[in-house]
Amino acid sequence: MKLVLLSGGSGKRLWPMSNDVRSKQFLRVLDGDGGQRISMLQRVWGQLTRAGLADHTFVCASEAQCETIHAQLGAGVSVIVEPARRDTFPAIALAGTYLMQDAPSDEIVVVAPVDQYVEDGYFVALQGLPGALEASGADIALLGVRPSHPSNQFGYIRVRQDDPGLESHWHTVRAFKEKPDAATAKTLIHEGALWNCGVFCFRLSYLREVLVAGDYPDRYQALVDGFSGMPKRSFDYEVVERATRIVVSPYAGMWKDLGTWSALTAELDETFVGPGVAAHCEGTHVINELNIPVVAKGLRDLVIVASPDGILVSDKAHSADIKDAVSAVSGRPMFEESRWGSYRVLDYIKLDEGMEVLTKYVVLRPHANISYQKHALREEVWTIVSGSGLVAVDGRVMQVIAGQVVRICPGQWHAIRAEGGLSLIEVQRGVQLIEEDITRLCVEWDEIMEHVAVAGP
Repeated sequence: MKLVLLSGGSGKRLWPMSNDVRSKQFLRVLDGDGGQRISMLQRVWGQLTRAGLADHTFVCASEAQCETIHAQLGAGVSVIVEPARRDTFPAIALAGTYLMQDAPSDEIVVVAPVDQYVEDGYFVALQGLPGALEASGADIALLGVRPSHPSNQFGYIRVRQDDPGLESHWHTVRAFKEKPDAATAKTLIHEGALWNCGVFCFRLSYLREVLVAGDYPDRYQALVDGFSGMPKRSFDYEVVERATRIVVSPYAGMWKDLGTWSALTAELDETFVGPGVAAHCEGTHVINELNIPVVAKGLRDLVIVASPDGILVSDKAHSADIKDAVSAVSGRPMFEESRWGSYRVLDYIKLDEGMEVLTKYVVLRPHANISYQKHALREEVWTIVSGSGLVAVDGRVMQVIAGQVVRICPGQWHAIRAEGGLSLIEVQRGVQLIEEDITRLCVEWDEIMEHVAVAGP
């Protein structure tokens, strides 16, 4: 069995901490061992490791998320890179054809979201899905959560109650109902319906049949090349709801979607994170990522989040409705975590003559380096704030320490490596400051040194 975790989108319901680069599964807000803050991704990966599944797991994610995934989990994690975000059907098709390159056609694959908040028994249930698929002779096996209340936030799976598979702990699926009203949800629960938690189990051979029947590419490279032409549809709509033989295995353990601030703060032990203080507050959570204090006084049932991307003050009952409200104010991501460290945007201005100036605070991990790259549209000035390291610029390598300044002109190849830890202030100045204005030659420091040696002083 292979397990594919879908990394998904930005999770804008957790703005201002989540954005197009730092999706909700990467937010280090959950309580970990030793008082450390961990992300949903790190929590799930720890559970996978305990279940013995980590070595057989692949993460399907956008290119923008790869750096953060490797930063949080390590460079050895297998990532299947989506050329673009196009919903779950294209993502699962891409992951499936990737696995088809080496796996046998009868290999069973389980696909699950990466950002679910569950107990360890959930992963035992995932391991049971191949058995349900085999015993039932179905095309697809699903995992269904036994509802704890009549929610209108989830889809429901209707099942046959007089099912011969009951002794094997699976039901035949009758139909699906997407996010019903509360009254309908109550009726569905009375009938034995389950929450659809977005988990699919199938053989690679079945996925290939689906792709061929739909006239989609069934080879990995062909699908990568034609990815922009894949429909923006969910796997539920494109595949599951059209399948004729579907079973579902019930899961009765803890399962939560922490996609809203109300749901997420309910899992936090501390009510105040970051600099500042709260007094005479009730049912209120404050998360402050800024270096300036937040003071909350006499508040009830609110969530206050301050980050480089913005400040949110919301009643918890309305915190799920912020996605549309923030669409108009979302702009450049102000914080990003990478394999080499992180950066925080300190300031951005556009000058009268059309020039842009962007100032970042950059932190490199010990012995980490930024890739050997150049820019066509901007110059950069690095001021080393702390630590020491090596800087390579157009074939020259120099030692840098705190207080030194390095200027990089447009078109110059450059990289920096931290000896211990290293932090710097980076000021970008140019006519267009965009992430696409990066040409990379190589990533690893040994390779960079080879190019420097060839280029010479």
